[in-house]
Amino acid sequence: MVDVHCHLFPGIDDGPETLDAAIALARHAVASGITTSIVTPHILPRRYDNTLSGIRDAAASFRTELAARQIPLTIGYAAEVRIGPEVMTLVEEQTLPLLGSIDGYGIVLLEFPDSHVLPGSDKLAAWLLGRKIRPMIAHPERNKEIMRNVDAIAPFVQMGCWLQLTAGSVTGVFGPHCRERSRQLLERGWVHVLASDAHDTPARMPELEPGRAAAEQIVGEAESWRLVRDRPAALAATNCAFANAA
Repeated sequence: MVDVHCHLFPGIDDGPETLDAAIALARHAVASGITTSIVTPHILPRRYDNTLSGIRDAAASFRTELAARQIPLTIGYAAEVRIGPEVMTLVEEQTLPLLGSIDGYGIVLLEFPDSHVLPGSDKLAAWLLGRKIRPMIAHPERNKEIMRNVDAIAPFVQMGCWLQLTAGSVTGVFGPHCRERSRQLLERGWVHVLASDAHDTPARMPELEPGRAAAEQIVGEAESWRLVRDRPAALAATNCAFANAA
């Protein structure tokens, strides 16, 4: 399985604070059946001011540590980018970290605030699409506005954005409302991938199989594997090629 949204690099955001904790997460990922992780530190202005070059350096260091410990986890890198006007600057400067590319579009993991969908978010998403960058909306089922009304995310799907659910949401880790929204989004065929969004807490470990199994009951076995293996692997194939060449 391939995890395209997780926080494994130590000391770079709200993921693991220490290298030992990061290594423990990597070991857990491998033990749970994950072969490749695209690590996505937050880019959140004035809180996590990560940059493409800094994330690239963190990935190189982490790969070295994994190799020294013989942990067979392939590492790619991107970012979980908070939606806002700063995204336009990153695009113009060609420093927006991308998950990979599919069908001629770069794919960016775009995060909404937890509380609501910011006014104008649809316009920024359209601006990105017009520049051949497809937003993949991170964990929309955990956004409070979308939890109140699942149709709040519909305009983004209709314009061509992809959705990434947290695997734990499908199993109920984040409560019944997130689980219900996850079920609805899966039933509508709006979900492109599941990811762990691992953050070094007991409830936020790098695991995909429980979420895949829960999704199987909603969308069937074949689609459940596309959510955690086929589609994420297509992204990782481009991401890791760029990362290893950097």
